Amino acid sequence: MSKKTGLRNRQTKIVATLGPASSSQDMIRQLFVAGVDVFRLNFSHGTHDDHRARLEAIRAIEKEFNRPIAVLADLQGPKNRIGKFENGAIDIQEGQRIRFDLDTTPGNATRVCLPHPEVIQCMKPDSEILLDDGKVRVKIVEQGKDYLLGEVVSGSKLSNNKGFNIPGVIIPVPALTDKDRIDLDVALSMGVDWIAQSFVQTAADVAETKKIINGRAALMAKIEKPSALEFFTEILQHCDGIMLARGDLGVEIPPENVPSVQKRIVRESVEAGKPIIVATQMLESMIDSARPTRAEASDVATAVYDGADAVMLSAETASGKYPLESVSIMDRICQRTEADDYYRRNIDAHLPVGDEDASDAITVAACKVAAQIKAACITNYTSSGSTTLRTARQRPPMPILSLSHSQETARRLALSYGVSPLHIVGINSFGETVERATKLAGEMGLAEKGQRLVITAGVPFGTPGSTNVLRVAWVE
Repeated sequence: MSKKTGLRNRQTKIVATLGPASSSQDMIRQLFVAGVDVFRLNFSHGTHDDHRARLEAIRAIEKEFNRPIAVLADLQGPKNRIGKFENGAIDIQEGQRIRFDLDTTPGNATRVCLPHPEVIQCMKPDSEILLDDGKVRVKIVEQGKDYLLGEVVSGSKLSNNKGFNIPGVIIPVPALTDKDRIDLDVALSMGVDWIAQSFVQTAADVAETKKIINGRAALMAKIEKPSALEFFTEILQHCDGIMLARGDLGVEIPPENVPSVQKRIVRESVEAGKPIIVATQMLESMIDSARPTRAEASDVATAVYDGADAVMLSAETASGKYPLESVSIMDRICQRTEADDYYRRNIDAHLPVGDEDASDAITVAACKVAAQIKAACITNYTSSGSTTLRTARQRPPMPILSLSHSQETARRLALSYGVSPLHIVGINSFGETVERATKLAGEMGLAEKGQRLVITAGVPFGTPGSTNVLRVAWVE
């Protein structure tokens, strides 16, 4: 990366989560220089003041580098947890029976509180509860009005407040918890660019949240429930982006299904022209180790080969010992994968078919022309971001320089594949776009003197969704 401009030597973006290990402005700056394109604020942890201070630090760095940086606020969602035990934990063994009820009294070896009456009501005999990320499996043998009786299938220990999953069951809970609604209001007032909604189950969940946001940020649906897979096509239509959160999803579906699910979700998201983040446990060993496992490096590379817009770090940067090293190795994996001949052949073999409208036709043509003449980059002038998203959907091998008079649009586009966004004012015509684009491409290091750019925009100039002009220009 150029430390002067913040430009990356890759198309795939990196999302990093901020936390105790990465809260200072100096560390956030170092993470940006190391390769972070999008910073995630995890509202499952920390206070509103913590998140506000981190966002202010990000905006200061953004101003220093004159590069839009996307900020993603991740809502906690309806996380299901059991209650506490008298001694903090219990030992369990196969065949042991344990009662789950609504009594808030600390539990013991025979019972524990499950403070979710809606879960008790929707469970049936022979259904399963998976606790502590699937380490404990319990089969339900009896359902009562206010309790469940389960038999341990596997596991050796269960401790306070462990989360649980219920595969194959749609739980009748609100799309947004009371905490989510408060956090959402705070995040929007802070000026975040993306909202990630956790534990989405149906399109109705997303539609409600999008209505509340009302255009103040882009909405990302987190796919981590089997029901979300069932209704994925409808969910995709109602949101602006997707996060494939493989942690809870990997507990609720067979692990052998996760790779094929990942490929399907990435493919459908790319075809829809909506950014897709592959997340969870990507370099998890680097929470405590300065080097990833070979399997983790391969996992990151697989997401890049699949064509994901971005890959994400969670605890690795939020609370791990090696946040900078985690970003650096992820950056190197992305670069090395994109340099592989197979990567480009695979991406080109699965390019989506354009929609039947003039804007999409111009965008597809621009990518083909840019490839044929070996253009240094493709430049868009965009108001809403739609032209740039169409370009990113074609996964061109060269950077996409996206110019927008809207700072909000420029920041949101920082998440998208290959996009180098700039917030720019004072452009009032297509001719001015060409002049500024050629100059900026040279100043930013995207193109050298004598190289060509492919430029698209709309006439009447600045009208959203009216891309109808394509021009080849030289950098002088």
